[in-house]
Amino acid sequence: MSDLAERKAAARAAAAEARVALHRDGAGRARMAAGHALAAIAPLHGARVVAGYLPMRSEIDPLPAMLALLGLGYRVAAPVTVARGAPLRFRDWRPGVPVMAGSMGERVPAEGDWLEPEVVLAPLLAFDPAGWRLGYGGGYYDRTLADLRGRGGLRLALGLAYAGQATATTPHGDGDARLDAVATEVGVVWAR
Repeated sequence: MSDLAERKAAARAAAAEARVALHRDGAGRARMAAGHALAAIAPLHGARVVAGYLPMRSEIDPLPAMLALLGLGYRVAAPVTVARGAPLRFRDWRPGVPVMAGSMGERVPAEGDWLEPEVVLAPLLAFDPAGWRLGYGGGYYDRTLADLRGRGGLRLALGLAYAGQATATTPHGDGDARLDAVATEVGVVWAR
C-alpha cells in the first residue's frame, strides 16, 4: 500500500468515527445545511438538474434540500453505480419513486429517466478549505466530477456535510476531484 493510500485509510477511519458522533443529532443540522445549499445553488441561473443522493450510514441527510429543489421546479436525480470503476449515472428522483439496493449496497431509484446534472451534491467523510473531499475510497465521485467537468455541463460540485467534518488538510492525489464548495449547517465553505 502506498503512503497516500495509508494516509487516506487512516483519515477515513477517523473521519467515519467522527461523523457518527456528529450524526446523532443531525436532523436539525441537515435542514440548516439544506438551506445553505439552496443559497449556493440559487445564483446559477438556468441550472435545472441537481443530483442529490439517498443517504446511507451517517451521511448528512440531503433530502430536505432535494425536496426544496423539487418545490422550486428543479429536476432532482440520485446516483446509480452502473459498473465498478465507472462514473456514476443519475436517475430522476422524487418522493414515491421505487428504490432498490444498488451494486454497492446503496439505495438507488429503480426506474426513471437518466439525467445529466448541472449541480452535484456529494456526500463525504471529511473536507478541507481547498475543496478536497475524502470519500469511501472507490473514487466514484472523483470520476463522476471529472467526467461531468470534461463534458462542460457541471456548474457546481457541492459537498454536503456537518461543519465538524472539516479538517485542516485532506489527503489527495492525482485522481481526486475537488469540490467547489461544501454546505454545512453553519454556512457554505467555498474552496480556496
